[in-house]
Amino acid sequence: MTLRFLAEIAAAFDADADAPLAVTGSGDLPSWFAVSDLAAASVGAAGLMLARYAADGDAIPAVTVDRRLASLWFGWTLHAQGWQVPPAWDPVAGDYPTKDGWIRLHTNAPAHRAAALSVLGTAAERDAVARAVAGWDATDLETAVVAAGGCAAEMRGTDDWAAHPQGKAVAAEPLVAWTDQAPVAPRGEPIDRARPLAGLRVLDLTRVLAGPVASRFLAAFGADVLRIDPPDWDEPGVVPEVTLGKRCAGLNLKAADDRAVFERLLGSADVLLHGYRPGALPGLGLDAAARRQRNPGLVDVSLDAYGWTGPWAGRRGFDSLVQMSSGIARYGMTASGADRPVPLPVQALDHATGYLLAAAVLAALSERRHGRVRTARLSLARTASLLTSAGPVTPTTAPLQETADDVAPETEATDWGPAKRTRFPLTIEGLDARWPHPAGKLRTAAPAWAA
Repeated sequence: MTLRFLAEIAAAFDADADAPLAVTGSGDLPSWFAVSDLAAASVGAAGLMLARYAADGDAIPAVTVDRRLASLWFGWTLHAQGWQVPPAWDPVAGDYPTKDGWIRLHTNAPAHRAAALSVLGTAAERDAVARAVAGWDATDLETAVVAAGGCAAEMRGTDDWAAHPQGKAVAAEPLVAWTDQAPVAPRGEPIDRARPLAGLRVLDLTRVLAGPVASRFLAAFGADVLRIDPPDWDEPGVVPEVTLGKRCAGLNLKAADDRAVFERLLGSADVLLHGYRPGALPGLGLDAAARRQRNPGLVDVSLDAYGWTGPWAGRRGFDSLVQMSSGIARYGMTASGADRPVPLPVQALDHATGYLLAAAVLAALSERRHGRVRTARLSLARTASLLTSAGPVTPTTAPLQETADDVAPETEATDWGPAKRTRFPLTIEGLDARWPHPAGKLRTAAPAWAA
């Protein structure tokens, strides 16, 4: 199954499906879908695109992905030493039975929680929310929460999703939607073969979880990743996991002075990685044309949740919601004989999309060296289609468990305390994977490129 996924991913990048990728290790995450195969394929694809960029026309160095470690990196890699990472989920977030099915409320962001509670007319108490949800039809509640600016997803079956207008739209989209821009002068800067992304500037406007996974990967091989967050955003249960290797600054793009700083950064960036909903950046006067005018050679790579076409193209969404919408959670429930939704054991849509985003950045950087400028768009829903199109599998009876040998010996001095990390799953001959900065808190760095 890994090779099947890799072949489809390779086709999205016009790459050689027989590229020199070795898969080692064994074990599977317990899932009704081939999550460990997807992990190995997506991490391997990012590695192959990096190897191709580093080679710059010469022989591509050998790439090896450890299936076991790739599966573990689809979960949480951080091992706090003497301190605790805050919970990943808000107490209200989760799955609730409705009058006619199930719905998931995503309430980690205060604004999203407030929107859901305003519709339900109840306090932020799980039992009270459950009682209120039980009086609604799932479709009506999903519609109302989304209309109020919140995030919710009715549990649908795979057939329901295939027949849904948004499901049809996503199925017709490519895994990676490429657009060619006006060419620029070829770039012939020398590449450090050990740290091939050294000197490249990545402006990161992404949140939980796919985009930060992509920029974390790029940082491992030398990219100067500068994450920008607005003044009021936080994700305390995720930040220690995904800010590894980055510097994190804060800007209010609605304020003139901060906007001017951002535009200067944009003008000198090599890569813009963003995960705002379609329409968000244009609403700030930063549509694709404005970004291109500011920086004609910019590698502009973006993602959204539910795809870039169809009636839900602008809908807020997260991995867990897409799993509910696309039939993944319902299939798990039915196949398991469970009495509630059974999602994937990890947020695999986020992680896989993250590595595909990194691969898209690297593919576009390779093209830019020869003067071709391309932008790319990906979505969690299209990655879900990649996973489910391979069909279900029988879950392993011996689920993969992390051991002490899976943890790297180095200690990371995060802003919260010492930590260790699960060993990195990717090896590329001659390349040095290491992160220049430990995980850090948001808005603690200056909004400027490294000296």
